[in-house]
Amino acid sequence: MPTVGLENYLLVGSDTRTTADPTDADYKNIGSADTTGGQRSDTMMILRYDATTHEVALLSVPRDLWVKIGDSDRSNRLNTAYQVGPEVLIRTVQRALNIPIHHYLEVDFQGFKGIIDGIGGIDICVKRPARDRHTGLIIRRRGCSRLGGTQALAFVRSRFYESKIDGVWQMDGTSDIGRSTRQRDFVSALLKGSVKYVAQNPMAAHDVMASFADSLTVDPSLKLVDMARKLRPAADAGTKSYSLTVVGDVVREAEVLRLSTKSNDVLAYFAGTGPAPAPAPK
Repeated sequence: MPTVGLENYLLVGSDTRTTADPTDADYKNIGSADTTGGQRSDTMMILRYDATTHEVALLSVPRDLWVKIGDSDRSNRLNTAYQVGPEVLIRTVQRALNIPIHHYLEVDFQGFKGIIDGIGGIDICVKRPARDRHTGLIIRRRGCSRLGGTQALAFVRSRFYESKIDGVWQMDGTSDIGRSTRQRDFVSALLKGSVKYVAQNPMAAHDVMASFADSLTVDPSLKLVDMARKLRPAADAGTKSYSLTVVGDVVREAEVLRLSTKSNDVLAYFAGTGPAPAPAPK
């Protein structure tokens, strides 16, 4: 029997440059709409919330997953569905993963930075100093650091993540696996920071979200401040972290990912029909 009170939120980070500010210090790292047109999903996750136990779990969804688009028989990368629109993306995810999606939240680069700065930054913890010369990320010491919007975005977008080991900068060899893990860790930290801010500043929280409304896309039934209040008990307890097991393939000379049956237990959990598997190792 499906879990009573289960809510799945599809979280999407858009890489559109249409709202990029030329006066920002990181403008050269992000680029403009003229140099990088259109929009793609830079990050895609599903947040699972259990209203009964208040447990929260995060699942990374690869944007190169090979799926049926919307209700059609046409197959393509999942990111193609995002380019059509949120409704098609939601239908595509539900069909491909066989899980329900109850709410949708999308934020672009500029809105992302504004929200982080609006709540006073978030704490990110790393085992070693880190950098990414492509996104402008620089974390000078191990342990936890408070990141503002610009550095937080650089951390989330990082595809060329390096750690300083024995005085030498070394590239992260885990590729997209490491990136997905860092993104889930980041969202967990963002949840904690957001609900703490809402609890301490209940009136100001609404103003922070409203000031960046043009950078946010949400479904009509989703109220962000209510969402933050709802997730408050879970933020203190932490979140479970999961990834999908996929296999590489080539379709029409394009590299894609296909879902493996090894993901069945994780998908059953997010569908509300199975128990929580062991979280993904870090």
